[in-house]
Amino acid sequence: MAPGQDEEKLREQFVAQLGTQAFHRGWESLLSLDPTFFSASLSLASVPRRKSHLSRKDQCLISLAVDSAATHLYGPGIRAHVAAALNEGARVHEILEVIELTSTLGIHACNIGVPLLVEVLKEDGKFGEEITKPYDENQERLKKEFTEKRGYWHGFWEDFLRLDPEFFEAYLEFSSVPWVKDVDGSHQRRKGILEPKMKELVYCAFDAAATHLYVPGLKLHMRNALGYGATPQEILEVLEIATQLSLHTVHVAAPIIEDLISTSGLKPEG
Repeated sequence: MAPGQDEEKLREQFVAQLGTQAFHRGWESLLSLDPTFFSASLSLASVPRRKSHLSRKDQCLISLAVDSAATHLYGPGIRAHVAAALNEGARVHEILEVIELTSTLGIHACNIGVPLLVEVLKEDGKFGEEITKPYDENQERLKKEFTEKRGYWHGFWEDFLRLDPEFFEAYLEFSSVPWVKDVDGSHQRRKGILEPKMKELVYCAFDAAATHLYVPGLKLHMRNALGYGATPQEILEVLEIATQLSLHTVHVAAPIIEDLISTSGLKPEG
């Protein structure tokens, strides 16, 4: 088969397996430069779509969480996954809720940093009273409110709440929006639009991504997801989708290589 025919066949396979919306400039340049690696990349990306332990819509939303995380912010992927999610019937509120859930990633600076700060203070014998004082009435209220709204409590919140209840309260308000907002206007179901299981899988997606790898949060949200009825296969599929972040290396690089080859007047080898 001639090179042009081979590329056209691969393009048809791509559309059949991943859909037209997913075929952005990165994929197009890779197909032109290296059809063999394009084919291998397509195989990697298509396995979750073929197994579909999660619905097509939910797969698009999980992919959106990975690409829109503050540690990645891959614009072409965000656009492609929003388009694909809408095509699969996602409501705008569902897409926005994924973005809101993913926006909580930054709090891990405190989840990691505050316990380390307390550890250093203990080792150095400093500010002992401040880091060991019992919760006051307001802090007990905030702990109860967090548990009710978010559905869990974890030890890594303890020192954070003790040292800065004001910032903790602000984060509680910020992170709880997807869990308590009234989407349909009924004032009866103030729980956002995504089911709790799906919310927890979104957390798993960006915690597991190679640009973050936040182990304490990933373990916590896996446990929460299982508690809400997730299967091991669904969680594994989230991890497989998160693995596809590695494809963005070539998706960013291939168009640059293609442009520079074109500007220099060179032709791809082969």
